Amino acid sequence: MSSRQSNLASSLHNLDGRSYGNLKQIRGRYTFGPVTVFIDRVQADPFASPSKVRVRVDRADAKFPLDLTTDRADRIAAADYLLRAGNEVLAKLDQRALILGRPGQEILERTNILIDDAGFEARLLVNLPARGRRILGHQAADILTRDLPEFAERLFLFDRWSDAPAGRGGNTPAPSAKGLADHVQLHRDQLELRSHLSEAGLIGFVGNGAILPRKSGDSDLPMKSSDAVVFTSPPELEHTVELSSGRTVTGMGIPRGVTVIVGGGYHGKSTILRALERGVYPHIADDGREWVISDPTATSIRAEDGRAVTGDDISAFINNLPSGSDTRFFSTTNASGSTSQAANLVEAIEAGANTLLIDEDTSATNFMIRDERMRALIPAEREPITPFVDRVRPLLTEQGVSTVLVAGGSSAFFEVADLVIALDAYVPADVTARARELVGVEDGAEPSVEASDAVFAAAPARVPTAGALRPSSKTKSAKAKGLDTVQFGRSFIDLAALSQLIDGQQTGAIAEALEYLAEIFDGKTSITEALAEIDAMLDAQGIDGITGHRAHPGHLARPRTQEIAAALNRFRGLRLVD
Repeated sequence: MSSRQSNLASSLHNLDGRSYGNLKQIRGRYTFGPVTVFIDRVQADPFASPSKVRVRVDRADAKFPLDLTTDRADRIAAADYLLRAGNEVLAKLDQRALILGRPGQEILERTNILIDDAGFEARLLVNLPARGRRILGHQAADILTRDLPEFAERLFLFDRWSDAPAGRGGNTPAPSAKGLADHVQLHRDQLELRSHLSEAGLIGFVGNGAILPRKSGDSDLPMKSSDAVVFTSPPELEHTVELSSGRTVTGMGIPRGVTVIVGGGYHGKSTILRALERGVYPHIADDGREWVISDPTATSIRAEDGRAVTGDDISAFINNLPSGSDTRFFSTTNASGSTSQAANLVEAIEAGANTLLIDEDTSATNFMIRDERMRALIPAEREPITPFVDRVRPLLTEQGVSTVLVAGGSSAFFEVADLVIALDAYVPADVTARARELVGVEDGAEPSVEASDAVFAAAPARVPTAGALRPSSKTKSAKAKGLDTVQFGRSFIDLAALSQLIDGQQTGAIAEALEYLAEIFDGKTSITEALAEIDAMLDAQGIDGITGHRAHPGHLARPRTQEIAAALNRFRGLRLVD
């Protein structure tokens, strides 16, 4: 036992039975053979947030294959594998006081495990034991001087790994060399396929053999293959990609343009849209959606009654209001369904979305369509809302923004669609020709669009005021409250409508991003410029950069620019330069 190890154990034994606040004296660095333990923060109270502890092993001692842990993308995948394997190690140690964080079905860049040029590090939360508010020093010594170093050795010393195959869903009975290699290679292949989409003029891909339905409404695990309809592409849309790994992937390619997905109720329309929403992230093996790959900027758009809107140009959709309000710079604290959906759309484009994902079930009807009888009854000059059906083509031709729309109750979009896919008991078919025939459009003719001047004029840049993200509060401004809420000063930002926000650790990172943006906004920097700056920083420095490279940043996962922007736009205290 090293002197530092002995000192920590001795200190904890001596603290047994003393008041909990005395634990702060164990902060520091300790060496356990190849493992270095950093006790960065000690909770002030047994009922407070857990203590923060890191364990690190130098690369020379870890002996991981360089070809799997050098490239940035490989490190993200390898760290994800180690996070999943680390939870298995903790389960084998039967150690519940150590918290590494549990990932879902997607592979996200996280702070839980760090791989850098120097070595491998796990950031853990630790509930140090107590009886009432008295230290249980002997138990704490077992956790920190026995179980924690053993955890690090089992996880980070590659020579100790078994050759057991990876288990279902990317979990492993123990860390294995093959499991790591397979996990990293799958991630590489998914990224390569995503890169191919743009080159091939596609905004989405659904692989043959995919299992899109989930186990239940509140589970993201796949439905049993024996109960699910395996996805098979219509022959007309089938697309095959030869990957550099030697893997061949075949499935349905969704081209740029306007795609409408139709079908009866419960036949899989929304299921495929949900899969495309999640397809912006890589998935683990056996998830069923590992070959569902979407344009990484694809953004789900819906109505969101009651949200705040600040300075959005929604004039392409809503204009000539009876109140006389200027919809080129529109603000409200309580948006209607149609107004909120228009705001969500223009904000998504401002944040860089090249593809919109829309389900009529979550849309405002008057935003989406207006039928001929209603148009006859209410003349266009008396209706301030120009429906999305009249704008979806200009959105493509002027802005280069594609749309995938689920429609179950109206044929209004058939005339403006490039592609119509019908789902029958989860089986897709290309019915574009039939849909065009029904609305009197000749096969091969361009989708209809009214001739007009450009409707999507360049919107003026929105520039927040200096101090726009400095709410009056003496405490730290932003913190996550679960998956759906960020507390920002005394305000609460509701993110429940963001269906592509999938992990509470992303919400935590969004809170940090708002703090970071507060330093950028100076009364001259636009929202678009600030988002580009934070995205470039995250690419260069990783998520640690957003926290100022704190030694232990907590458990965070990288959100997309689109979700950071969505949180910013929903902050009711946002103020813009006039």
